[in-house]
Amino acid sequence: MRIGICYDLQSDYLAQGYSPEDVAEFDSEITIDAICDALAGMGWEPVKIGGIKRLNEALARGERWDAVFNFCEGMYGLAREAQVPTLLDAYQIPYVFSDALTMALTLDKAMTKHVVRSQGVPTAAFALIEKHSDIAKIDLPFPLFLKPVAEGSGKGVNEKSKVNDKKQLSAVAKELLRRFNQPVLVETFLSGREFTVGIIGTGEDARVLGVTEIVPLAGWVGDGYGFDNKTTGWEDRVEIQRVTPKPEAKAAGAVALAAWRALRCRDGGRIDIRCDAQGKPHFIEVNPIAGLRPEHSDLCFIAKFEGVTYPQLIRRIMDSFLKRHPALAPRRRVAA
Repeated sequence: MRIGICYDLQSDYLAQGYSPEDVAEFDSEITIDAICDALAGMGWEPVKIGGIKRLNEALARGERWDAVFNFCEGMYGLAREAQVPTLLDAYQIPYVFSDALTMALTLDKAMTKHVVRSQGVPTAAFALIEKHSDIAKIDLPFPLFLKPVAEGSGKGVNEKSKVNDKKQLSAVAKELLRRFNQPVLVETFLSGREFTVGIIGTGEDARVLGVTEIVPLAGWVGDGYGFDNKTTGWEDRVEIQRVTPKPEAKAAGAVALAAWRALRCRDGGRIDIRCDAQGKPHFIEVNPIAGLRPEHSDLCFIAKFEGVTYPQLIRRIMDSFLKRHPALAPRRRVAA
């Protein structure tokens, strides 16, 4: 049973002249090799494909796979994470993780918050700035928190992201509009603890894998888990801890699971949760393609805290996929 692996490598784009921040969401060879090893251990034959353009070229040549492990973030457009799922849907090739609709929706943090809020999931009050004239229309109490509406890996989040007055709001919003050429999400600042919730499964079968807390250290930059806190030297800026006491983990997990189901996410991923001053957890954003670099990515930390090895984590993700595509399961077992 052949399973293609779709991904974007940081090294490929750095070689083309892109900056480290441009490619912050992309993966390393370490991650792709680890995924391939785990899949091979389950009896699959992994085939490295690469990004959307290489996938398109391979399909045009007539190449096919029984399934695809879609780990591709994409480079261009507000629906870039939906590009690979859309292409695979056109060729009727089943793939791991969420479909094109969910991928397009969840990359847009504002549209995502509209959906989860409509389903009763608590999320901070928010507004969207699409152009300079929208800045004066913001009618939310300070302090506020600003970020690009469709970026990951903390891009655009730094020591200026929390603003305390209209002057700061205007300056930061204009800078983000200029730098990222996309709308700016404005949220009521939540001053409580920040959690990351790992989830495995789809729909009613989805379950919380575990919950970790983002604990700032001496080198922490700003008031959010931004780009500087996630990149080189992160060990001096943040500590990832298993959440205690358990009631807080349970509350954060309940909010995350409700959001996961409302957004129709599939197989596995992460949801970020932040508490208000009273300790009530709120949905921040979802990562339907969560990082999977061993000993580095948040979902891998969560799994390790819960006694789940890396191969077991990939197997749980694949078990969810195979439950959606049961015809592939017996064929895989024969191959194993």
